[in-house]
Amino acid sequence: MVVIRLARFGRKKRPFYRIVVTDSRKRRDSGWIESIGYYNPLTDPVTVKIDEERLNYWLGVGAKMSERVKKLSGK
Repeated sequence: MVVIRLARFGRKKRPFYRIVVTDSRKRRDSGWIESIGYYNPLTDPVTVKIDEERLNYWLGVGAKMSERVKKLSGK
């Protein structure tokens, strides 16, 4: 199954996340199909950017969103 979830980047204690489309059987940070946005929790206010067109495409072909991505996208 294809899922839309966060992949962690950055360094120790300075996380930065990409919102990626990946196979649910893959590890958190490996082998994603496409990066459709990012989330930076360290900025004030928090920075979230999602390519809505690509998000809608992947949802249209059956991808599922993780709970955290649902909260961030507001869908």
